[in-house]
Amino acid sequence: LKKRCIDREILNAFVRKKLIYESCEKSRDGTKEYHNAVFVGFDEHGVPRHGHKRGLYTMGQSYRGNIEGSDPKHSFNYTGTDGSLNVFEAPIDLLSYISLYPSDWQSHSYVACCGTSIQPVLEQLRRQDIDSVYLCLDNDAAGQKAAQRMEAELSERGVYVEIVVPTLKDWNDDLCAKFERKEN
Repeated sequence: LKKRCIDREILNAFVRKKLIYESCEKSRDGTKEYHNAVFVGFDEHGVPRHGHKRGLYTMGQSYRGNIEGSDPKHSFNYTGTDGSLNVFEAPIDLLSYISLYPSDWQSHSYVACCGTSIQPVLEQLRRQDIDSVYLCLDNDAAGQKAAQRMEAELSERGVYVEIVVPTLKDWNDDLCAKFERKEN
């Protein structure tokens, strides 16, 4: 919450739905504990099919990766009702975007691809009645290349697509910068 500036109420809403939890795992030799935020993706029947772990340590490079055996098409997602789908590379960016734009957030659908694969987006289109997709990928070469690729494929399928680009590298950087401006 402090380092990433995620809104507490939004984070708690995801925790209450069991979409996010904290894991505590011992090292192989049993001398250390590792704490991770785990972002869970469920299938349409409510069965967990995907887990993305992100280390909670603030010093050095933190761990991030998918739990072994995860099905990428069922990555971290939230289902709304208004027919829109917001697509992100990472769960932190998804939560950051909602923290930046909280108005009526529960009516929208969201998916974090945990990378740049279109599989999770196609799965959401299969599961929901989506009429517009907003590609909110990172503002870097890889993110924008993936956004262009996804836009082309979705447009071919007749889906309305719009690319939404963060001002800085990603939505979490935008959120943290907003808080820095408020403090100064």
